[in-house]
Amino acid sequence: MKKLDLLAATALSLLFAAPAYAQDAATTGDDSQTQEYQSANDIVVTATRRNETVQDVPIAITAIGPELLENAGVDNVRDLEQLAPSLQSSTGQSSATGTTIYLRGITTGGDNPGFEPAVGVFIDGVFRARAGVAISELPQLERVEVLRGPQGTLFGRNTSAGALSIYTAQPQFETQGYVEGMVGNYNAYGVKGAITGPVSQSLALRLDAGYRKRDGYINDANSDRAINDVDRWNVRGQALLDSGDITFRLIGDYYQTDEQCCGAVSVLRGPLAPALQSIAAAQGLVGLYTGPGSDRTQAMSPNRDYAEKIKDWGISGELNWDLGDIKLTSITAYRNWRVVRNQDIDFSGVDRAYRNGYRNELNDFTQELRLQGSAFGDKLDWLIGGFYLNETNKLRDVVQIGNDGNRYVDTVFAGQLRAGFGTPLQFYGSLGPTVPTLGAALLNPAVPNTLPALTAAYGALAPLVGCFRAQAGTAPAAACVIPNYPRTPIPGLAALAASPLPGAVAGQGNSPDDFRVKTNAFALFTHNIINVTDKLSVTLGARWNHETKDMTASINNNLGSCTFFNRVRAGDPAATAYANVLRQVPGLFNNLFLLSCNPAVNTEFNGNYQDDFSDNEITGTAKLAFKVSDRLLAYASFDHGYKSGGYNLDQATFDSVLLGGNGAQGSDLQFGAETNDAYEIGFKASPSREFSLNVAAFYMNFYNLQSLVFSGNNFVVQNVPKSVSKGVEIESTIRPTQALTFQLGYSWISAKYDEGNDFTGTPLAGQEGRQFNNQPEHTVTAAATWTPPLTSTVNGLFHVDMRYNSEVTIPSGNPNPVTGRTPINNEGYPLVSAAIGVQSANGKWKAEFFVENLTNQFYYVTGFAVPEQTGNYAGYPGMPRFFGGRVRVGF
Repeated sequence: MKKLDLLAATALSLLFAAPAYAQDAATTGDDSQTQEYQSANDIVVTATRRNETVQDVPIAITAIGPELLENAGVDNVRDLEQLAPSLQSSTGQSSATGTTIYLRGITTGGDNPGFEPAVGVFIDGVFRARAGVAISELPQLERVEVLRGPQGTLFGRNTSAGALSIYTAQPQFETQGYVEGMVGNYNAYGVKGAITGPVSQSLALRLDAGYRKRDGYINDANSDRAINDVDRWNVRGQALLDSGDITFRLIGDYYQTDEQCCGAVSVLRGPLAPALQSIAAAQGLVGLYTGPGSDRTQAMSPNRDYAEKIKDWGISGELNWDLGDIKLTSITAYRNWRVVRNQDIDFSGVDRAYRNGYRNELNDFTQELRLQGSAFGDKLDWLIGGFYLNETNKLRDVVQIGNDGNRYVDTVFAGQLRAGFGTPLQFYGSLGPTVPTLGAALLNPAVPNTLPALTAAYGALAPLVGCFRAQAGTAPAAACVIPNYPRTPIPGLAALAASPLPGAVAGQGNSPDDFRVKTNAFALFTHNIINVTDKLSVTLGARWNHETKDMTASINNNLGSCTFFNRVRAGDPAATAYANVLRQVPGLFNNLFLLSCNPAVNTEFNGNYQDDFSDNEITGTAKLAFKVSDRLLAYASFDHGYKSGGYNLDQATFDSVLLGGNGAQGSDLQFGAETNDAYEIGFKASPSREFSLNVAAFYMNFYNLQSLVFSGNNFVVQNVPKSVSKGVEIESTIRPTQALTFQLGYSWISAKYDEGNDFTGTPLAGQEGRQFNNQPEHTVTAAATWTPPLTSTVNGLFHVDMRYNSEVTIPSGNPNPVTGRTPINNEGYPLVSAAIGVQSANGKWKAEFFVENLTNQFYYVTGFAVPEQTGNYAGYPGMPRFFGGRVRVGF
C-alpha cells in the first residue's frame, strides 16, 4: 500500500472525521470569541427548517461555522472541499459554465449549460440554478451546512445528491463592521469589508463589499501572457425589519468578474501532434508545449484568448410571520446571471478554431411558502409548503474556424495519404499549388505505377481508380474492371476531383447558434416529525414534483468546407461519385467530414427547432431516530430523490445523415430524468463536552444517472441505466479547550457504474463496473486551530487544514483494462493550507500570514480528450502554492 493510502487507513482506524465545526454560540458579529464555550459541536442548523444542533439532527450533515471559514480563507463555494471530505468541486473549460460540485461521488454540471445540478446550492434560502452561478465571492458567513444525500422534501428545488446551504451574516441592531486587506504572490491583493447597524428599533441595515485581483498561473508558450487570473468585485446590501411577530429580510447583491479562464496544459500527445507542431513552427510558434504539466505552460494562439466576464445580480425577500401556533415563511427571489466568454478551443498554438462572444444568461424567479407548527401536545411537528421556479436559460454559441483551419485538415490527411501514394496530398489547397489534391492524383495517368502501394495500403481503392477515371471522362469505359460498376461519364466530376474542395473562410462557423429553454417547476411538500416517545421519533416527508421544459433553437452556420458534403447529402452525382472513392480508404470520408464540417458547425443542421416535455415525480423521506441517551443519537433513513431531465444546448448532439443518422430533430437534444433510492444508517455521539463523533453509512441506487461525457466533439449528457454510490463517512470534533480545536475526517466512497450496464459504442465504453472519474475512494480531511492567549488582550493564531485524496482517474479516454487507469490520472496527494498570526482577544482585529497548497503539490483538477486531435489529452492543473498576508480590523 502506498504511503499516503496508509494515511487514509490510519484515519479510519482512529474513527475521526472532519464534521461540523465546533463554533461558539452562533453569532454574526466580530466578537464571537467572547461567547461561552458550550460543547465541541454546538452549531445550530436549520437543515430540517427547524433550529436544532448538529448532534440532534438525524441526517448526515457537515456544518462549518464562521471562525473556521475565516481561518481557512473560504472565499467561495469551491474552497469548502478542504473542510468536508464528501464534498468535491471541479472546474473545466470555464469557471462560469464548467464548474461542478460532487457529493458522495455524484455530480451534474460543468461544460453544459443545460445541465441542472444534482447538488443544489442555496444562499440564504435562495436556490442558485447552476454550480457556476454559485461560485461567486461570498460575503461574511454565519455558517455553511453540507447536507449529504437526496433532499427530496425541503430546500425549494429538489436535488438528487445533496445540498449546500449557505447562510450569510445578517444585519445587526448594534453598529459594527470590519475591513480586511490581503496581499500575496502572483501580484495578488484584495480588500473587503462590511458595516451594519440600526436605523430604528425595528430596522437594521448591512452593507458588504469586496474586490480581489491576482495574476494568472498558466503561462503562454507563445507570449508573455498568463491566464487563470482573478479580477472580481461584489457588493451586497441587506435590510432587516424585526417587529416581533414579523421579520422581513431584504437582500440585494451584485457580482462581476473580468478574467482569463480556463487554460489546459498538454499532457499526452498522439499521432496528430506533429501536424500541430509543423503548422505552428512555420509561423515561429509552439504548437503544443511538451514540457511537464507541472510547468503550467500552455501553447496558445497569439490572436485568441480565454476572456470571461460574468455579471450576477439578484434580489430576495424572506418573510417570517409568527401566527401564534403556526409560523409562515415566504422566500421570494429573482436572479439574473450572465457570462460572455472567448475560448481558444483547440488548446494549441495553431489557430484551428475558437469561440468568440459565447453568451449564456439565466433568469430565475423562485417562490417558496412554508407553514409549520406543532400539534397533539407537541407529539407532531408538522410542515407543509410549496415551491415555484420560473427559469429562462438562453445560450448563444459562436464557434468559428481560425486562420489555420484548412491547413490543419490538409496537413492531417497529407500524412495519412502519403502511405498509399508516396507523396502528400490535400483537399483544400492550403498546402500550396505543388501539392496535388487526392482527386487530381487519382486522375493522373502516372498513378497506375503506384497501384501495388495503393493495394497494400488501401485495398479496395486500387481497382476503383479505373472506374473513377471512366466516370470522370478521362479514361475509356474499358478502364473500369469492376463488374456492373457505373462507367458513364458524370459531368463535372473531373473538375471537382482536380480542383481543391471549397474550404472554410476564417471567421466562418456558427453565425450564431441560439438556444432557449424555459422551465416551469411546481412542488408541494410536507415534512413531519412524529415524536412517538421522548426518545423515539419518526420523520415522514413527501413531495410532488411537476415541471415542464420548452426548448427552442435557431441553428445558423455558414462554414464553406461543408459545401462538398452538402452536395453528397443532396445526391449530387459528381459529389457522390467522388465520395464513393473516398470511402474506399478506411475512415477517410467520415474523418474528413468530421474535421472539415465538424458537428459543432455543420450547415446540415441549419434551421429552427422546438421540443418540450414534462416530468412528474413523487419524492420523499422516511427516518427513524432513537435517542439512546442524551449523548447518543442513532438513526436510519430512506430517501427517494429525483432530478428532472433537460436539453443539451449544443448542435453537435444532432446526428448527421451522412454518418447513418436520421437528421437533426429537436428531440435529439433531450435527456431524461434521474432518480435515486438512498438508504442510510448512522449515529451521533457526544460522550463529553470536548468530543463528538458522527458516523454514517449509505447506499444509493441511481437510475438513469445523468452523466456528462465527452463524445469526441462535444460534452453530452448520457443517461446511465444504473449506478451505485455507497460508503462510510466519519466525522469528529475534539475541543479540549475553547482555544484549541481539532477536526479529522474520513470518507470511503465507492461510486461506480453498475457492471450490468452496456456502454458499447458510447463515450463510456469500458467503464462498466468502474469508479467514476475524478472520485477518490478514500478522502481524509484534518483541521486544527489554536488561539492561545499571548497577553491579556492578544491571542495567537495557528491554523492548519489538510485534504488527502486517494488516486483518481481523470476524464481523458477509456481506462486501461488491466490497471483501470485513464490516460490522465492523479496519484494520491494531500493539499495543505495554514495560517499563523495574532488577534485580539475580543476578535476585533487580526493579522496573519497564510499559505494555500503549502507543499506546492501538483495535480490535475480534471482533463479531457482534445477535440479533433486523436490521441491528444489535456489537463487543467491545480493552483500552485499561494501565500500572503491578511489584516482585519473590526469595530
